[in-house]
Amino acid sequence: MKQVIVVNEALNLPRGKLAAQVAHASVDAYCSADPRAQKSWRADGMPKIVLKAETAAELDQLEQRAAAAGLPTALIEDAGHTVVEAGTVTCLGIGPAKASAIDAITGHLKLVK
Repeated sequence: MKQVIVVNEALNLPRGKLAAQVAHASVDAYCSADPRAQKSWRADGMPKIVLKAETAAELDQLEQRAAAAGLPTALIEDAGHTVVEAGTVTCLGIGPAKASAIDAITGHLKLVK
């Protein structure tokens, strides 16, 4: 079990803002997951990986593929109070779910550094 959060690197968000958006995606995707998946993921230590996408369009495509595969998703749009305009897509949470199912969607993406 794992969770992946994919960030919109085109925004070049300050790291504090990025951390907040990643947290939103993690919690929201978790809340969308089946209770059994939630419990299993917590028991596994809540593993999560943060990856990068180049554009919001790429995040939309990933979200569609993940949803079609039956994975819990959370596409995060910013409220617009600080760094970016309201409605800006900042990141996507996928899972918790089986690692192999998530890797089939996100395995080609690179880690955020």
